[in-house]
Amino acid sequence: MHNTRNGVERLRVPPDLFETHFEEIHRYIARRLSDDVADDLAADVFLVALRGGYDGVKGEVRPWLYGIATNLVARHRRTEVSRLKALARAAERHVEDREDELLDRVDAARFTGPLAGALAGLKRRDRDVVLLIALSGLTHAEVAEALGIPYGTVASRLNRARKQLRKALKEDVDG
Repeated sequence: MHNTRNGVERLRVPPDLFETHFEEIHRYIARRLSDDVADDLAADVFLVALRGGYDGVKGEVRPWLYGIATNLVARHRRTEVSRLKALARAAERHVEDREDELLDRVDAARFTGPLAGALAGLKRRDRDVVLLIALSGLTHAEVAEALGIPYGTVASRLNRARKQLRKALKEDVDG
């Protein structure tokens, strides 16, 4: 069955869309932000998907969902950057309290302090490419599809981000 929105014919979303992709999308968002935020944002991904309808001409369902998820994560960008910067600061301070040490270890298991700081220093568009590849396992072509950018742009953003991350991490080790 089809629906028309703004003169564009869209296919209804597959009936098993939620069951097939929810856990994967939730995991991606949780790794970008937190489990608490992922609960709400993952549900929002599927609300957006249901409201907008799937345009099969634009590509596969999976990258389309990751594109929606990445856009929703971008709305929480300020929180994400603040969290990454806080993790970087936490890694730099001396931990005396055992409870703080345990919390720091849990956070370090997700992103090490220097890496968190380096990620926070990237431009959002570069960070999105890095994290889509690293956390979701999408290919360059799928990232291009998810973000609505050319394949070559994915490659250039990833290359630029890698250089910046290497430099920032080297400075942290040498500094």
